[in-house]
Amino acid sequence: MAGRISVTSTEDDLLLKSFFAEVSEVERDNEVLRILSCFKLNPFEYLNLPFDASPEDVKKQYRKLSLLVHPDKCKHPQAKEAFGALAKAQQLLLEQQERDYILTQVTAAKEELLLKRKKHLKKDTASKIKSLVDEAKYEQYENSEEFQRELKLKVRELLTDQEWRRRKMQMRISEEEGRLKKDEEEQKEMWKRKREHEEQWEGTREKRVSSWRDFMKTGKKGKKGEIRPPKLKTEDPNKSYVQRPVKRA
Repeated sequence: MAGRISVTSTEDDLLLKSFFAEVSEVERDNEVLRILSCFKLNPFEYLNLPFDASPEDVKKQYRKLSLLVHPDKCKHPQAKEAFGALAKAQQLLLEQQERDYILTQVTAAKEELLLKRKKHLKKDTASKIKSLVDEAKYEQYENSEEFQRELKLKVRELLTDQEWRRRKMQMRISEEEGRLKKDEEEQKEMWKRKREHEEQWEGTREKRVSSWRDFMKTGKKGKKGEIRPPKLKTEDPNKSYVQRPVKRA
């Protein structure tokens, strides 16, 4: 078994070497342009694979295309960018969660297209008769170039819609995180000011106690800015605001 695998691997290597020996620089440049023009949300397009391609198909196709546009072998100025796009596409299709997400959109697109076709055939009598003939060829219709082309466009539409929803959700999450962060900073600033006020008040405690003691002793404050007791009014009968002594019987 091990010997058979080794032989198969060697045969693949020889086929690849033979393939690249025949590839011209123009073909390499065209492949770079094809990759860069692909729909960014569909890794199957980057690798030029059908939606039912297996993980092994993904690895094999990546190996072939990555060697074709490798910056060391391709002189196109954007070869490095194309090479990176292929690597990312392979990574997405080999990650089960990402692969399942894309295939879910493919399934939804298929169902929508088939339902649309079914409704169209019911409205048209001639098409309805034809549909009876095509009923036995249902799977053949799904594999037709027309259906695959429509499916590719519908998958683009669904992936775009999902990405837009994801970005809007991310935007809302970012806004909420920003609001919470702002509230947290304002709360910290409030506690900081309160703490500084308490420290300042505690720092003047000795001064306030000393001032009060001086006042209790002398009735005056020795330093400028300190609280002074109210002055006693002079009993001057010529001034209206002075309270005259009350005579007692």
